[in-house]
Amino acid sequence: MVARLVIAAPSSGSGKTTVATGLMAAFSAAGLAVSPHKVGPDYIDPGYHALATGRPGRNLDAYLCGPDLVAPLFAHGASGCDIAVVEGVMGMYDGAAGQGELASTAHVARLLRAPVVLVVDASSQSRSVAALVHGFASWDPEVRVAGVILNKVGSDRHEALLREALDEAGVPVLGALRRAAQVQTPSRHLGLVPVAERRGDAVESVAALASRVREGCDLDALMALARSAPSLRGEAWEPHTGLGTSPASPGSSSGAGRAGDPAATPDRPVVAVAGGPAFTFSYAEHAELLRAAGADVVTFDPLRDEQLPDGTAGLVIGGGFPEVYAPELSANETLRKAVAELARSGAPVAAECAGLLYLSRELDGKPMCGVLDAGARMSERLTLGYREAVAVSDSVLAPAGTRMRGHEFHRTVMEPGAGPVPAWGLHRPERRVEGFVQGNVHASYLHTHWAAEPGVARRFVERCTP
Repeated sequence: MVARLVIAAPSSGSGKTTVATGLMAAFSAAGLAVSPHKVGPDYIDPGYHALATGRPGRNLDAYLCGPDLVAPLFAHGASGCDIAVVEGVMGMYDGAAGQGELASTAHVARLLRAPVVLVVDASSQSRSVAALVHGFASWDPEVRVAGVILNKVGSDRHEALLREALDEAGVPVLGALRRAAQVQTPSRHLGLVPVAERRGDAVESVAALASRVREGCDLDALMALARSAPSLRGEAWEPHTGLGTSPASPGSSSGAGRAGDPAATPDRPVVAVAGGPAFTFSYAEHAELLRAAGADVVTFDPLRDEQLPDGTAGLVIGGGFPEVYAPELSANETLRKAVAELARSGAPVAAECAGLLYLSRELDGKPMCGVLDAGARMSERLTLGYREAVAVSDSVLAPAGTRMRGHEFHRTVMEPGAGPVPAWGLHRPERRVEGFVQGNVHASYLHTHWAAEPGVARRFVERCTP
């Protein structure tokens, strides 16, 4: 049994991230082992969660991974922790477009059998808050809205009116945060600035959030509520399970141990994974699956490292903000040439979104790696949403015909948008082909979660092994 809370809200902008991150940091400062989670595909909030807790921030996405994997992935991440805090997405009942509550915060709360704390922006209301909370609490009897945290409260009198109204509604108030200057968490075109880009300032921001939550919330009551969650059914997800490998048989490309085990050995191919401020988007389970499939995963920073890690046999470049760092990435010509040479050598390369841009000929006029005969530029249009995809051709990630779900999130345009051999055929919300399969290079805007299709990691590592 894992003590757990889901932090939800009536709408975006209500203060979920403030409360969830502050709670994680406050509980951690009290000496508890806190497991941080985020509903949906977002990569940025989990970075702040990881900073608050010292553990990987993990996503719970019922669209990308399917509802059946939500509880097992949660249990995997929360193993050995005292409490888990799950930050919701958008409004509590907002799910995948056109598919009801699928992948909504409410859906995940039901799957986790977790009590929900509703964060309400109270800045422009008093007694009306009771009607609002009553509506959310009664909409779905399988979702237990067990308390409220009031955000942006104006005064003692305002707080008293809010508490009186909610007392009549029978929903306990577990905290009240006063209207104040926002803790500095700067944003730009795709949301908050990632932790990796502002580490020192981010540490201060998280500490300030912890202080606000500690002063304004009843941590003992919140912990008691978390402990009231019933036991979860079923086994925790493990990376070796989906791969059909044994945690006790390390040292080959077809079988390896749990994440972090075993130590690197000569027969484990090195998979280089891009990191640093320009490439911050990744799911923790991807590296765990690569290790379980038999690889030695080594992170490098394309902004600073002039060479790929020694012995690199495969390359994974995830998402991030290369458009922000285009001049610096371009200036690292030595590494760009090394990446291009690795791709020409036939080593497997998997690139998502930012990785796609990095492999292009140029980005906003700045030379990139030139692996793909395509150019990229910034756009005014935001491309955002879940996608249903099918692999158009065989690649280092999947055989032709493999169906996966993914997510697009970018303000850039690639011209052309697909190569002679596209990576994916997208079927929702529109029908089009997208991405590039070129030799052993797979590059696409589509973000996918490999836990939903562990064979992706196995196939990639097998291609790394001569």
